Amino acid sequence: MALPDSFRIERALLIIALVFIIIIAVKVTTYLVSLILMAIILSLLVLPAVNWLKTKGLSNFSAVLVITLIAALIILGGVFMTALSLNSLVSDIPQYQQELNVRIADISALLVSFGFPGDTLSPSSFNIGDMMGYAVSGAASFAEGLMFLFFVAVTTFFILLDSPRMLTQVESSLGKDAEALRKYSRMSGYVIDFIVVRTETNFIHGLLFGGFLGIMGVHGAILWGVLTFLLGYIPYFGLIIAAVPALFFAWLQFGMPGAIAVIVAICILNLVVENPVYSFLAARKFEMPALIVILSVIFWGWLLGIVGMFFAIPFTLMLLLVFESCDELRWINTMMGVGRLFGEKEQNKTGDAVPDN
Repeated sequence: MALPDSFRIERALLIIALVFIIIIAVKVTTYLVSLILMAIILSLLVLPAVNWLKTKGLSNFSAVLVITLIAALIILGGVFMTALSLNSLVSDIPQYQQELNVRIADISALLVSFGFPGDTLSPSSFNIGDMMGYAVSGAASFAEGLMFLFFVAVTTFFILLDSPRMLTQVESSLGKDAEALRKYSRMSGYVIDFIVVRTETNFIHGLLFGGFLGIMGVHGAILWGVLTFLLGYIPYFGLIIAAVPALFFAWLQFGMPGAIAVIVAICILNLVVENPVYSFLAARKFEMPALIVILSVIFWGWLLGIVGMFFAIPFTLMLLLVFESCDELRWINTMMGVGRLFGEKEQNKTGDAVPDN
Protein backbone atom coordinates (compact mmCIF):
# COMPACT_ATOMS: atom_id res chain seq x y z
CA MET A 1 0.00 0.00 0.00
CA ALA A 2 2.98 2.33 0.51
CA LEU A 3 3.84 2.29 -3.19
CA PRO A 4 0.50 3.70 -4.43
CA ASP A 5 0.65 6.39 -1.73
CA SER A 6 4.09 7.45 -2.91
CA PHE A 7 2.82 7.54 -6.47
CA ARG A 8 -0.04 9.81 -5.41
CA ILE A 9 2.35 12.18 -3.64
CA GLU A 10 4.67 12.26 -6.63
CA ARG A 11 1.73 12.92 -8.95
CA ALA A 12 0.48 15.78 -6.76
CA LEU A 13 3.97 17.32 -6.66
CA LEU A 14 4.27 16.93 -10.43
CA ILE A 15 0.93 18.68 -10.98
CA ILE A 16 1.93 21.54 -8.67
CA ALA A 17 5.27 21.92 -10.47
CA LEU A 18 3.49 21.88 -13.84
CA VAL A 19 1.07 24.59 -12.71
CA PHE A 20 3.96 26.80 -11.60
CA ILE A 21 5.77 26.23 -14.90
CA ILE A 22 2.62 27.21 -16.83
CA ILE A 23 2.15 30.34 -14.71
CA ILE A 24 5.79 31.37 -15.26
CA ALA A 25 5.49 30.73 -19.00
CA VAL A 26 2.30 32.82 -19.20
CA LYS A 27 3.94 35.61 -17.16
CA VAL A 28 6.90 35.70 -19.53
CA THR A 29 4.64 35.81 -22.60
CA THR A 30 1.98 38.11 -21.09
CA TYR A 31 1.61 40.31 -24.18
CA LEU A 32 1.05 37.40 -26.55
CA VAL A 33 -1.20 35.43 -24.19
CA SER A 34 -3.32 38.49 -23.41
CA LEU A 35 -3.69 39.24 -27.12
CA ILE A 36 -4.77 35.70 -27.99
CA LEU A 37 -7.17 35.31 -25.06
CA MET A 38 -8.79 38.68 -25.74
CA ALA A 39 -9.17 37.82 -29.44
CA ILE A 40 -10.75 34.47 -28.58
CA ILE A 41 -13.24 36.05 -26.16
CA LEU A 42 -14.18 38.75 -28.69
CA SER A 43 -14.59 36.09 -31.36
CA LEU A 44 -16.93 34.09 -29.14
CA LEU A 45 -18.85 37.29 -28.43
CA VAL A 46 -19.50 38.33 -32.04
CA LEU A 47 -19.74 34.87 -33.60
CA PRO A 48 -23.53 34.64 -33.02
CA ALA A 49 -23.96 37.96 -34.87
CA VAL A 50 -21.82 36.68 -37.74
CA ASN A 51 -23.91 33.50 -37.96
CA TRP A 52 -27.11 35.57 -37.94
CA LEU A 53 -25.88 37.69 -40.86
CA LYS A 54 -24.99 34.51 -42.73
CA THR A 55 -28.59 33.31 -42.36
CA LYS A 56 -29.61 36.54 -44.12
CA GLY A 57 -27.66 35.52 -47.22
CA LEU A 58 -24.25 37.10 -46.58
CA SER A 59 -21.08 35.14 -47.13
CA ASN A 60 -18.79 34.46 -44.19
CA PHE A 61 -16.33 37.13 -45.36
CA SER A 62 -19.06 39.74 -45.87
CA ALA A 63 -20.62 38.99 -42.47
CA VAL A 64 -17.26 39.31 -40.69
CA LEU A 65 -16.51 42.51 -42.60
CA VAL A 66 -19.86 44.06 -41.66
CA ILE A 67 -19.38 43.22 -37.96
CA THR A 68 -15.83 44.61 -38.10
CA LEU A 69 -16.97 47.88 -39.67
CA ILE A 70 -19.79 48.30 -37.13
CA ALA A 71 -17.39 47.66 -34.24
CA ALA A 72 -14.86 50.11 -35.72
CA LEU A 73 -17.51 52.84 -36.07
CA ILE A 74 -18.67 52.34 -32.47
CA ILE A 75 -15.11 52.46 -31.14
CA LEU A 76 -14.21 55.52 -33.24
CA GLY A 77 -17.36 57.30 -32.05
CA GLY A 78 -16.51 56.59 -28.42
CA VAL A 79 -12.90 57.70 -28.91
CA PHE A 80 -14.03 60.91 -30.65
CA MET A 81 -16.47 61.86 -27.88
CA THR A 82 -13.90 61.03 -25.21
CA ALA A 83 -11.22 63.08 -26.99
CA LEU A 84 -13.55 66.08 -27.17
CA SER A 85 -14.31 65.86 -23.46
CA LEU A 86 -10.62 65.42 -22.58
CA ASN A 87 -9.65 68.38 -24.78
CA SER A 88 -12.24 70.52 -23.00
CA LEU A 89 -10.76 69.54 -19.64
CA VAL A 90 -7.22 70.41 -20.71
CA SER A 91 -8.22 73.78 -22.20
CA ASP A 92 -10.00 74.83 -18.98
CA ILE A 93 -7.10 74.07 -16.61
CA PRO A 94 -6.68 77.75 -15.53
CA GLN A 95 -10.35 77.84 -14.48
CA TYR A 96 -9.95 74.62 -12.51
CA GLN A 97 -6.86 76.03 -10.79
CA GLN A 98 -8.82 79.08 -9.63
CA GLU A 99 -11.62 76.87 -8.31
CA LEU A 100 -9.07 74.65 -6.53
CA ASN A 101 -7.45 77.68 -4.91
CA VAL A 102 -10.83 78.74 -3.54
CA ARG A 103 -11.54 75.25 -2.12
CA ILE A 104 -8.09 75.01 -0.53
CA ALA A 105 -8.51 78.46 0.99
CA ASP A 106 -11.82 77.39 2.51
CA ILE A 107 -10.23 74.24 3.95
CA SER A 108 -7.30 76.26 5.30
CA ALA A 109 -9.67 78.72 7.02
CA LEU A 110 -11.55 75.78 8.55
CA LEU A 111 -8.31 74.29 9.87
CA VAL A 112 -7.29 77.63 11.37
CA SER A 113 -10.62 77.78 13.22
CA PHE A 114 -9.67 74.44 14.81
CA GLY A 115 -6.29 75.76 15.92
CA PHE A 116 -4.06 74.49 13.12
CA PRO A 117 -1.32 76.79 11.72
CA GLY A 118 -2.45 79.03 8.86
CA ASP A 119 0.21 77.67 6.49
CA THR A 120 -0.88 74.04 6.86
CA LEU A 121 -2.42 74.17 3.40
CA SER A 122 -1.37 76.57 0.69
CA PRO A 123 -3.06 76.97 -2.73
CA SER A 124 0.37 77.17 -4.35
CA SER A 125 1.12 73.64 -3.13
CA PHE A 126 -1.49 72.15 -5.47
CA ASN A 127 -1.18 72.67 -9.20
CA ILE A 128 -3.73 71.02 -11.49
CA GLY A 129 -1.42 71.61 -14.45
CA ASP A 130 1.17 69.35 -12.82
CA MET A 131 -1.52 66.75 -12.11
CA MET A 132 -2.60 66.84 -15.76
CA GLY A 133 1.05 66.55 -16.74
CA TYR A 134 1.39 63.37 -14.73
CA ALA A 135 -1.78 62.04 -16.34
CA VAL A 136 -0.50 62.85 -19.83
CA SER A 137 2.87 61.26 -19.09
CA GLY A 138 1.02 58.22 -17.77
CA ALA A 139 -0.88 58.13 -21.05
CA ALA A 140 2.36 58.04 -23.02
CA SER A 141 1.77 54.33 -23.51
CA PHE A 142 -1.50 55.17 -25.31
CA ALA A 143 0.14 54.42 -28.66
CA GLU A 144 1.23 51.01 -27.38
CA GLY A 145 -2.34 50.36 -26.24
CA LEU A 146 -3.68 51.28 -29.67
CA MET A 147 -1.16 48.96 -31.30
CA PHE A 148 -2.22 46.15 -28.96
CA LEU A 149 -5.90 46.72 -29.79
CA PHE A 150 -5.03 46.79 -33.51
CA PHE A 151 -3.35 43.38 -33.23
CA VAL A 152 -6.33 42.08 -31.23
CA ALA A 153 -8.71 43.32 -33.94
CA VAL A 154 -6.66 41.71 -36.71
CA THR A 155 -6.39 38.42 -34.82
CA THR A 156 -10.13 38.44 -34.08
CA PHE A 157 -10.91 39.18 -37.74
CA PHE A 158 -8.93 36.20 -38.98
CA ILE A 159 -10.26 33.90 -36.24
CA LEU A 160 -13.79 34.76 -37.37
CA LEU A 161 -12.87 34.19 -41.01
CA ASP A 162 -11.39 30.80 -40.19
CA SER A 163 -14.07 29.80 -37.64
CA PRO A 164 -16.22 27.69 -40.06
CA ARG A 165 -13.21 25.59 -41.04
CA MET A 166 -12.06 25.21 -37.44
CA LEU A 167 -15.55 24.20 -36.25
CA THR A 168 -15.85 21.69 -39.09
CA GLN A 169 -12.51 20.14 -38.21
CA VAL A 170 -13.44 19.95 -34.52
CA GLU A 171 -16.78 18.31 -35.28
CA SER A 172 -15.23 15.83 -37.69
CA SER A 173 -12.51 14.84 -35.22
CA LEU A 174 -14.71 14.69 -32.12
CA GLY A 175 -18.14 14.01 -33.55
CA LYS A 176 -21.16 16.29 -33.22
CA ASP A 177 -22.35 14.57 -30.05
CA ALA A 178 -18.95 14.29 -28.41
CA GLU A 179 -18.76 15.22 -24.73
CA ALA A 180 -15.76 17.49 -25.37
CA LEU A 181 -17.73 19.46 -27.95
CA ARG A 182 -20.63 19.92 -25.55
CA LYS A 183 -18.23 21.16 -22.88
CA TYR A 184 -16.76 23.67 -25.35
CA SER A 185 -20.24 24.93 -26.27
CA ARG A 186 -21.15 25.29 -22.61
CA MET A 187 -17.95 27.19 -21.86
CA SER A 188 -18.45 29.60 -24.77
CA GLY A 189 -22.10 30.11 -23.74
CA TYR A 190 -21.09 31.01 -20.18
CA VAL A 191 -18.47 33.51 -21.35
CA ILE A 192 -20.77 35.13 -23.91
CA ASP A 193 -23.64 35.38 -21.41
CA PHE A 194 -21.48 37.09 -18.82
CA ILE A 195 -19.85 39.59 -21.20
CA VAL A 196 -23.17 40.53 -22.84
CA VAL A 197 -24.89 41.05 -19.48
CA ARG A 198 -21.92 42.97 -18.08
CA THR A 199 -21.75 45.18 -21.19
CA GLU A 200 -25.47 45.98 -21.04
CA THR A 201 -25.23 46.80 -17.33
CA ASN A 202 -22.11 48.95 -17.80
CA PHE A 203 -23.77 50.85 -20.66
CA ILE A 204 -26.82 51.66 -18.52
CA HIS A 205 -24.60 52.62 -15.58
CA GLY A 206 -22.29 54.82 -17.65
CA LEU A 207 -25.19 56.48 -19.49
CA LEU A 208 -27.07 57.30 -16.29
CA PHE A 209 -23.98 58.46 -14.39
CA GLY A 210 -22.67 60.56 -17.29
CA GLY A 211 -26.15 62.00 -17.86
CA PHE A 212 -26.49 62.93 -14.19
CA LEU A 213 -23.09 64.63 -14.20
CA GLY A 214 -24.01 66.47 -17.42
CA ILE A 215 -27.27 67.75 -15.95
CA MET A 216 -25.44 68.76 -12.80
CA GLY A 217 -22.86 70.61 -14.91
CA VAL A 218 -19.74 68.70 -13.81
CA HIS A 219 -16.74 69.18 -16.10
CA GLY A 220 -15.94 66.19 -18.33
CA ALA A 221 -19.25 64.41 -17.77
CA ILE A 222 -18.96 62.42 -21.02
CA LEU A 223 -15.44 61.32 -20.12
CA TRP A 224 -16.50 60.12 -16.67
CA GLY A 225 -19.48 58.25 -18.15
CA VAL A 226 -17.20 56.45 -20.62
CA LEU A 227 -14.74 55.72 -17.82
CA THR A 228 -17.58 54.22 -15.76
CA PHE A 229 -18.58 52.02 -18.69
CA LEU A 230 -15.03 50.73 -19.21
CA LEU A 231 -13.97 50.26 -15.59
CA GLY A 232 -17.29 48.58 -14.76
CA TYR A 233 -15.77 45.37 -16.15
CA ILE A 234 -13.44 45.29 -13.14
CA PRO A 235 -15.51 43.86 -10.26
CA TYR A 236 -15.86 45.96 -7.09
CA PHE A 237 -12.83 48.17 -7.75
CA GLY A 238 -13.68 49.52 -11.20
CA LEU A 239 -16.73 51.62 -10.37
CA ILE A 240 -15.00 53.08 -7.29
CA ILE A 241 -11.97 54.13 -9.36
CA ALA A 242 -14.22 55.61 -12.08
CA ALA A 243 -16.12 57.69 -9.51
CA VAL A 244 -13.01 59.39 -8.04
CA PRO A 245 -12.37 62.00 -10.80
CA ALA A 246 -16.08 62.84 -11.09
CA LEU A 247 -16.22 63.30 -7.32
CA PHE A 248 -13.14 65.53 -7.41
CA PHE A 249 -14.50 67.83 -10.13
CA ALA A 250 -17.93 68.01 -8.45
CA TRP A 251 -16.21 69.13 -5.23
CA LEU A 252 -14.06 71.54 -7.23
CA GLN A 253 -17.06 73.25 -8.83
CA PHE A 254 -19.76 73.03 -6.17
CA GLY A 255 -17.94 72.33 -2.91
CA MET A 256 -19.11 69.71 -0.43
CA PRO A 257 -22.79 69.85 -1.54
CA GLY A 258 -21.69 68.85 -5.07
CA ALA A 259 -19.48 66.05 -3.79
CA ILE A 260 -22.27 64.74 -1.55
CA ALA A 261 -24.71 64.85 -4.49
CA VAL A 262 -22.34 62.72 -6.59
CA ILE A 263 -21.84 60.25 -3.72
CA VAL A 264 -25.61 59.90 -3.32
CA ALA A 265 -25.99 59.37 -7.09
CA ILE A 266 -23.27 56.71 -7.05
CA CYS A 267 -24.96 54.86 -4.17
CA ILE A 268 -28.37 55.00 -5.86
CA LEU A 269 -27.00 53.82 -9.21
CA ASN A 270 -25.14 50.96 -7.53
CA LEU A 271 -28.33 49.89 -5.75
CA VAL A 272 -30.50 50.19 -8.87
CA VAL A 273 -28.17 49.14 -11.69
CA GLU A 274 -25.88 46.65 -10.01
CA ASN A 275 -28.69 44.72 -8.31
CA PRO A 276 -32.18 44.62 -9.88
CA VAL A 277 -31.11 45.67 -13.41
CA TYR A 278 -28.13 43.31 -13.49
CA SER A 279 -30.22 40.47 -12.07
CA PHE A 280 -33.01 41.17 -14.58
CA LEU A 281 -30.64 41.14 -17.55
CA ALA A 282 -28.89 37.98 -16.38
CA ALA A 283 -30.72 34.75 -17.05
CA ARG A 284 -28.45 33.51 -14.30
CA LYS A 285 -26.82 35.75 -11.70
CA PHE A 286 -23.25 34.43 -12.13
CA GLU A 287 -23.06 34.47 -8.38
CA MET A 288 -19.60 33.71 -7.06
CA PRO A 289 -18.25 34.29 -3.56
CA ALA A 290 -16.83 37.80 -3.17
CA LEU A 291 -13.47 36.39 -2.09
CA ILE A 292 -13.20 34.36 -5.32
CA VAL A 293 -14.03 37.46 -7.40
CA ILE A 294 -11.47 39.63 -5.60
CA LEU A 295 -8.76 36.98 -5.81
CA SER A 296 -9.57 36.53 -9.51
CA VAL A 297 -9.06 40.24 -10.18
CA ILE A 298 -5.79 40.25 -8.22
CA PHE A 299 -4.44 37.06 -9.81
CA TRP A 300 -5.37 37.80 -13.43
CA GLY A 301 -4.31 41.43 -13.02
CA TRP A 302 -0.91 40.29 -11.79
CA LEU A 303 -0.60 37.65 -14.50
CA LEU A 304 -1.95 39.53 -17.54
CA GLY A 305 -2.00 43.18 -16.50
CA ILE A 306 -4.96 45.43 -17.28
CA VAL A 307 -6.42 42.88 -19.73
CA GLY A 308 -6.51 40.33 -16.94
CA MET A 309 -8.35 42.76 -14.66
CA PHE A 310 -10.97 43.56 -17.31
CA PHE A 311 -11.56 39.91 -18.21
CA ALA A 312 -10.94 38.39 -14.76
CA ILE A 313 -14.45 36.91 -14.47
CA PRO A 314 -14.58 35.37 -18.00
CA PHE A 315 -11.12 33.90 -17.47
CA THR A 316 -12.18 32.54 -14.08
CA LEU A 317 -15.37 31.08 -15.57
CA MET A 318 -13.30 29.30 -18.21
CA LEU A 319 -10.98 27.93 -15.52
CA LEU A 320 -13.91 26.81 -13.34
CA LEU A 321 -15.46 25.08 -16.34
CA VAL A 322 -12.22 23.17 -16.84
CA PHE A 323 -12.45 22.05 -13.22
CA GLU A 324 -16.13 21.13 -13.67
CA SER A 325 -15.37 19.10 -16.80
CA CYS A 326 -12.73 17.01 -15.03
CA ASP A 327 -13.93 14.42 -12.52
CA GLU A 328 -10.69 14.70 -10.54
CA LEU A 329 -10.92 18.50 -10.21
CA ARG A 330 -14.67 19.02 -9.74
CA TRP A 331 -14.23 19.01 -5.97
CA ILE A 332 -12.41 22.37 -6.27
CA ASN A 333 -15.61 24.05 -7.49
CA THR A 334 -17.59 22.40 -4.69
CA MET A 335 -15.07 23.55 -2.10
CA MET A 336 -15.16 27.14 -3.43
CA GLY A 337 -18.97 27.17 -3.44
CA VAL A 338 -19.45 27.60 -7.21
CA GLY A 339 -20.55 24.08 -8.09
CA ARG A 340 -24.22 25.09 -8.04
CA LEU A 341 -23.47 27.69 -10.72
CA PHE A 342 -22.97 24.96 -13.28
CA GLY A 343 -25.73 22.77 -11.91
CA GLU A 344 -28.28 25.55 -12.39
CA LYS A 345 -27.24 25.95 -15.98
CA GLU A 346 -27.86 22.33 -16.72
CA GLN A 347 -31.19 22.37 -14.88
CA ASN A 348 -32.36 25.42 -16.80
CA LYS A 349 -31.72 23.63 -20.06
CA THR A 350 -34.03 20.79 -19.08
CA GLY A 351 -36.63 23.02 -17.44
CA ASP A 352 -36.28 21.40 -14.03
CA ALA A 353 -35.46 24.66 -12.30
CA VAL A 354 -36.22 28.30 -12.75
CA PRO A 355 -33.47 30.85 -12.06
CA ASP A 356 -33.98 33.38 -9.31
CA ASN A 357 -35.16 36.84 -10.34
